[in-house]
Amino acid sequence: MSESDQTTAAAENRKPKRRRRKPRRRQSSWDPRQFQVPAVAGKWRFHDFDLPLPLMRAIHALGFEYCTPIQAEALRQTLLGGDIVGKAQTGTGKTAAFLISMLAYFLEEPAPNGQKPGAPRALIVAPTRELALQIEKDAKALARFTSLKVASVVGGMDYQVQRENLAENLDILVATPGRLFDFQQKRDIDLSQVEVLVLDEADRMLSMGFIPDVKRIIRYTPKREERQTFLFSATFTDDILNLASQWTHAAAHVEIEVTVDNQADIDQRVYLVADDDKQRLLIKLLEQESFERVMVFGNRRDLVRKLDGVLKKAGISAAMLSGDVPQSQRIKTLERFREGELNVLVATDVAGRGIHIDDVSHVINYTLPEDPEDYVHRIGRTGRAGAKGVSISFVGEEDAFSLPEIERYINAKLPCEHPPEGLL
Repeated sequence: MSESDQTTAAAENRKPKRRRRKPRRRQSSWDPRQFQVPAVAGKWRFHDFDLPLPLMRAIHALGFEYCTPIQAEALRQTLLGGDIVGKAQTGTGKTAAFLISMLAYFLEEPAPNGQKPGAPRALIVAPTRELALQIEKDAKALARFTSLKVASVVGGMDYQVQRENLAENLDILVATPGRLFDFQQKRDIDLSQVEVLVLDEADRMLSMGFIPDVKRIIRYTPKREERQTFLFSATFTDDILNLASQWTHAAAHVEIEVTVDNQADIDQRVYLVADDDKQRLLIKLLEQESFERVMVFGNRRDLVRKLDGVLKKAGISAAMLSGDVPQSQRIKTLERFREGELNVLVATDVAGRGIHIDDVSHVINYTLPEDPEDYVHRIGRTGRAGAKGVSISFVGEEDAFSLPEIERYINAKLPCEHPPEGLL
């Protein structure tokens, strides 16, 4: 029996909550023969999953060809209707994994008669506004050739506009816990019809204190045996595994360990530099033509604000992303950075978590993160989708204690050197 057959048999023995029917294909002028991806040993193609044509057309338009490890492992389980608990970090493709699964299901199983406005079929809960809005954008991109409706409710955005969006029939709702709970308490949202529940970055929701709200929200959804649940986390702590056991039913566990050691597309450098020389080094680096789209990380809001001012004074096209910046301005800043109007984005870890922007050429750690896990999240902003990326960390007197912890966490020794001649 082949590996694919074994996977299918195992999933069927778990008695998933739904069986895949023969797809009711939508009429489309798009010809799948336009999307040719050769079979490669050891890799799964999206072709291998018999996805509906409108979804395959969107996947083709987005330039996806081969599944990432988390996508392949997840889709082999979730397309059969099973729950999944996935260990995957930012940049692994987990967002597309759960979106493709739910969109395939909704295209094959039309909404039930009597669906009410404000009663989504899928609910995706994420810890931050930026991540929720990015998921909404990704969902709309994958659903672009369908009639499926996607909306979001997040804090810091116009409440009334979001309320008006909820007055329509929705297929997918993306939300942050606090704003979602507000709408639910005011009865603007009906979660009793949720067929698919996604809890993204559960570890971050735990550390940010959102779990009480999430628990209240889940109580309004159908029982775990009556819905399909996806839970993703960058770590599998005892607390996370305990929550997963409460919220999922007979879930498959998938672990995709992403560490610096196996991110071959990222050239990592560590520059030993005095704390007083960091600003000068940063400016000199950013003045080089090869630094096209750069994310600079600092540990504190006041540091990020200071660096933003220093770079602008030096004539560098920069903007900052931190909790001090109003939400509307943060969204505009992200779009400008995405479109190439800004060359440099200076961010804190909290503000930078969950941001998915392709073509980031460099990540600069102005200060090393206090949590070694954040080092991996930071540098994962570059070297995405097969592109080459560069990570440069400034290590001064205050960073010396963090470096050994990071090296232990990633199980690798980082090359330390003095900055190239002429930069200081």
